[in-house]
Amino acid sequence: MSMAKITTKTTKAITINLNQKTGMFSSILNKIKGSQITNQKEITNLRQLLSNEKAKLIHIIKTQNPDSIYELARLLKRDFKAVRHDIKLLEQFGFVELLVSQKDGRERLKPVISVDKIIFTINL
Repeated sequence: MSMAKITTKTTKAITINLNQKTGMFSSILNKIKGSQITNQKEITNLRQLLSNEKAKLIHIIKTQNPDSIYELARLLKRDFKAVRHDIKLLEQFGFVELLVSQKDGRERLKPVISVDKIIFTINL
């Protein structure tokens, strides 16, 4: 009798809440390397984080699995520096991890999606 192997996948989610009392987004954004930031800055960062460009970037990482930020920029047909900036922002908020590897004596950073789900909760 064969036994089927059952595996369970752990979902990593990020939750963003809208604070009912202040009308401000709560702190996934305080996750930035332990720093405290103002609510206005949180809203600005959230707007940057949730752009169509970031959505395309995440989609390409997930579906095409590029080996480096350079390859990701090429796939997106975007400037390398702009893509690197977007990746760093996504990394700060825990959406993307950068895996370090060596190729031809050079370090390269492979972007990998580190969450499965983003949850928005708006309490009115």
